[in-house]
Amino acid sequence: MNGYLRTAVKAAKKAGRIMCRYFHNPETEHKETSNNLVTRADLACQKAIEDIIRRKYPRHSLLGEEGENAADTQEGSIWIFDPLDGTNNYAHGIPQFCSSVAYAEKGAVLAGAVFDPVRHELFTAVKGQGARCNGRLIAPSAAGSLQESVIATGFYYDVGDMMRATLGTLDKLLSRGIHGIRRFGSAALDMCWVAMGRLDAFFEYKLSPWDFAAAMLIVREAGGVCTDCLGNQLALTSGTVAVSNGRFHDSFLGDVRYTPPV
Repeated sequence: MNGYLRTAVKAAKKAGRIMCRYFHNPETEHKETSNNLVTRADLACQKAIEDIIRRKYPRHSLLGEEGENAADTQEGSIWIFDPLDGTNNYAHGIPQFCSSVAYAEKGAVLAGAVFDPVRHELFTAVKGQGARCNGRLIAPSAAGSLQESVIATGFYYDVGDMMRATLGTLDKLLSRGIHGIRRFGSAALDMCWVAMGRLDAFFEYKLSPWDFAAAMLIVREAGGVCTDCLGNQLALTSGTVAVSNGRFHDSFLGDVRYTPPV
């Protein structure tokens, strides 16, 4: 196994064990908004991931959701991770959450792992080597049109204009006669599910690099397509995300196209 991937897997699995330990007693706090939560598991997972990476790569930069968030994703060697993606689910006892750990150099993600401790599913990818779930190669669905698709989305903590824009897009998608909309509450898992064909597409209008860094590589290595919601190649500096199996991405973008407010 690639050395960077080995460390990502070790860190993601350690976080998964911590999540399971605290799941029935998460001790929730609020961050900057009333619906943006943090639990003691988030903080414990953050520390565990940091410790594992720093022991192996003490000179690398770290960018985690519960950390200081000052590292530049475009410079040098950096680990980008969400210690617990799906915190609101976790805090309410909903078993849909994961850990996500990625390694990047100068803005390019080279290895990533997303671990779902509920289903014991480990999604992994190394650049140029395909994507796997529990060691088996995965690929996106064969859905050839919007009308054949199930599409997932997420909502940012802003319940104003961005929420209304998302709801408007859902209305457009449903009017196309798609098979359905899903909102599971973990962007990293949603993207991995596109990579393995459980979902056909996913979009969200505001995400941070730790939300999608590992999953972006997994989708691409599986054969899917990742852009922002204007059609530009998805990058660690992007704020919007549009992911699909690649068979109807242009028509998908036609409905989810969105320019975030400055």
